[in-house]
Amino acid sequence: MDLHTITSPSFLKELNNEQLVELSEDIRRFLIENLSKTGGHIGPNLGVVELTLALHKVFDSPDDKLIWDVGHQSYVHKILTGRASQFDTLRQFKGLCGFPKRNESDHDVWETGHSSTSLSAAMGMAAARDIKKAKNHVIPIIGDGALTGGMAFEALNHIGHEGTDMIVILNDNEMSIAPNVGAMHSVLGRMRTAGKYNKVKDDLEYLIKKVPAVGGKLASTAERVKDSLKYLLVSGMFFEELGFTYLGPIDGHDLEDLEENLKYAKKTKGPVLLHVVTKKGKGFLPAETDTVGTWHGTGPYKMETGDLVKSSSTAPSWSGLIAETVRKLAREDERIVAITPAMPVGSKLVGFASEFPDRFYDVGIAEQHAMTMAAGLATQDMKPFLAIYSTFLQRAYDQVIHDVCRQNLNVFIGIDRAGLVGADGETHQGVFDVAFLRNLPNMVVMMPKDENEGQHMVKTAIEYNDGPIALRYPRGNGLGVPMDSSLKTLPIGSWEVLQRGTDAVILTFGTTIPMALHAAEELRAGGINAEVVNARFIKPMDTEMLHSIFGRKVPVITLEEAVLQGGFGSGVLEFAEENEYTGAIVHRLGIPDQFIEHGDVAELMDEIHLNSDEVVRVAKKLVSAQKAESNVL
Repeated sequence: MDLHTITSPSFLKELNNEQLVELSEDIRRFLIENLSKTGGHIGPNLGVVELTLALHKVFDSPDDKLIWDVGHQSYVHKILTGRASQFDTLRQFKGLCGFPKRNESDHDVWETGHSSTSLSAAMGMAAARDIKKAKNHVIPIIGDGALTGGMAFEALNHIGHEGTDMIVILNDNEMSIAPNVGAMHSVLGRMRTAGKYNKVKDDLEYLIKKVPAVGGKLASTAERVKDSLKYLLVSGMFFEELGFTYLGPIDGHDLEDLEENLKYAKKTKGPVLLHVVTKKGKGFLPAETDTVGTWHGTGPYKMETGDLVKSSSTAPSWSGLIAETVRKLAREDERIVAITPAMPVGSKLVGFASEFPDRFYDVGIAEQHAMTMAAGLATQDMKPFLAIYSTFLQRAYDQVIHDVCRQNLNVFIGIDRAGLVGADGETHQGVFDVAFLRNLPNMVVMMPKDENEGQHMVKTAIEYNDGPIALRYPRGNGLGVPMDSSLKTLPIGSWEVLQRGTDAVILTFGTTIPMALHAAEELRAGGINAEVVNARFIKPMDTEMLHSIFGRKVPVITLEEAVLQGGFGSGVLEFAEENEYTGAIVHRLGIPDQFIEHGDVAELMDEIHLNSDEVVRVAKKLVSAQKAESNVL
């Protein structure tokens, strides 16, 4: 079938099982071919082809609300709702988003990029439906990995308590990005091996009713026998105890079985949980046999062999550099413990976990727990290193404030993917952490100019014993600079001048330092001498250097790949105000007050005018205005 001709999923209702099987094969071929060029979340989507077909056949989207948790498994949904022709632009600048997007289609009813939100959103939609006395169905689809998130448990508890009509699809593929961990994973494992509990329960109920009651004794015990069966078949029937009707486990690649059970769930009153077992990456051998999460999401790859198209950079990845430096120091310091919320592969902690299994914890998708666990370790004189993506750190903000900063505990937070991340878009751009950490008492925040300084910052963080310290580092590879053989600690709050200048000063850090140096070269060619400062400690700032700079009465430009409001530049303005530099000229460049969509990072930076051309334009304007004012005086 030509998938480009699909405009609505309604055509599925006319297809028989044989035609659906053929369509599922067409969709898999389409995904494997298209994602080989653009990259994307191939493993999760190959695993939900039949499930998505069955959902759209049984239900009527968008009247019935399909809510995809995380959303990286929504590609098949996008194809069936008329977006196949846009897949050559997937995750590219101004192209198709890799997650559900409400302004893309009426069928995308909830936007996701982080896990464990679907059940709470579904409860809100179901409550609105009931208030309006409408009759539509609400169907959240949540993975077994996302189910480890605390928010999902809160929602399950509430849905079960209210007895809300809802069909929860548990897409159980035994993995999130990396293999799942935790007690819930073990419970689901027992459920998978238990067989079709609901069918056996119903069969037993039918048989009991066929036996004549003798003196009422059998009748009075029938319900107890039936209810106790769930404990016999499935140890600790967690979902039924919460108030759900549990159906499953169901083969997530058997279209007839899926359709039959979805129709049964559709007729069942109250909350239903349909446990669907799928194979992540099904139909593409490299993804299907992946056990560590490599094929969860990739860049382009060779369709014929499954070989990933490697980056041309020979520099180490930032995640790998930071993780391996922590690992190196852990060989000498037994206090060091590494923690990750379900990102051992992305944060490159697999090596640490292998070498120090007793000092490594993957806590699952549980960022709040990870942060407070780190705080608990710190109270016992351990040195916890928590590797967490900037976008996921947002989820642990309350714990950073109350459990880490307020108690002034020695927690080392490695903020991975700091800055713009590109293809994953709005939900993943790591641009808020500077603003929300800079205002916290006791917190130190730093970011290196290159990987050599990065390894020294790891050493600095491990040796720092006066409270929490955060090290930001970007996605991707370093610059390929020479690396010092021995590590050293940096003075907390110290900046360095990278290029001397007399006419203006550019204060910047991390990924925008090359931009500032390039702008300074262009300005020098035009007769303007701009100084470039590596403001590597965002908090505390180098107050001695700031006094010197403001004392020179030259224009100051702050440059950051982070939000402007409350960011580093705001801190420089606050310093000027607090120290009564009333005539100071400060111009801030950074991320404007908007969410930044998906696309190549360079294209995104140009879109928001955060590039060397803008630095040059602003510097020329400020220097020219100051000279004109001096001439008047």
